[in-house]
Amino acid sequence: MLNIKLGRRALIAAVAAFGLAGPVAADGHKVLDSIHFLIPGGAGGGWDGTARGTGEALTGAGLVGSASYENMSGGGGGKAIGFLIENADSNHGTLMVNSTPIVIRSLTGVFPHNFRDLTLVSGTIGDYAAIVVGKESPINSMADLLAAYDADPSATAIGGGSVPGGMDHLVAAMVMEAAGKDALGVKYIPYDAGGKAMAALLSGEIAALSTGFSEAVDLANAGEVKIIGVTADARVDAAPDAMTMIEQGIETTFVNWRGFFGAPGLPADKLATYQDAISKMYDTPEWEEVRARNGWVNIHNSGDDFLTFLEAQEKAIGDLMKKLGFL
Repeated sequence: MLNIKLGRRALIAAVAAFGLAGPVAADGHKVLDSIHFLIPGGAGGGWDGTARGTGEALTGAGLVGSASYENMSGGGGGKAIGFLIENADSNHGTLMVNSTPIVIRSLTGVFPHNFRDLTLVSGTIGDYAAIVVGKESPINSMADLLAAYDADPSATAIGGGSVPGGMDHLVAAMVMEAAGKDALGVKYIPYDAGGKAMAALLSGEIAALSTGFSEAVDLANAGEVKIIGVTADARVDAAPDAMTMIEQGIETTFVNWRGFFGAPGLPADKLATYQDAISKMYDTPEWEEVRARNGWVNIHNSGDDFLTFLEAQEKAIGDLMKKLGFL
């Protein structure tokens, strides 16, 4: 059984402050004047949704005055990481959202940096993975997808919003292996971020999509796509009709953490203020609305706990990728 709890702690975050307010008041009033999110992928993906959902909750709850967002695609997320590191002195007011791919892509050498090169702020949420098909697809379950794959593997391409060997690819391979198929035989087509991958699914370029549950849930509830399998232990309230992999005889679970990082050398007082804002966010109704809407799991790691968590994930992912032949 492949049982990868890649973040039963995850991430949500308060990002770049152009100006920091004083210490937060005991009644939970404003912690930051402003916050800036650096997003390593395009619009519509999981990073984008996490940053914007976090900003929505933080500003709506009055913990920060305003939030701004910057999408910086390229290099499987490496462009944004490199930018944050190379311009560290001028980026102490910026926090970058990231997730499991920062571990995967450093292991595979897609980019030379890893999480140790950044300031670890906080892990905040977990997002289950899902396998999704278009609303007109004849595929209605994982059994249907497996039958189509058996009939013609080359015509049963699975797309994702990450590079080959990246997280969406890894999830697809993990699910197929748990279903008794050759993980390395899966035809995977990469797209730059989840939004483009979803567009490819809707246009019929791919048979199925490996993606984050939160990226698919709104379209599924609107009847635009069908979620045929979720990598959760039990059904998720945000889409209660979507069956888990386990229910369908595929013994695998997976949850992708997401969280926030600062530039190297982020001053301790700024780091503490960001962490304070994120911690307080969890107790607000504004955050609960965003979390429930996206089907996220609250997984809060901060500071040294975040480092311990990431190091454990690095080992677990590395072992799995070696088993599947990706390393």
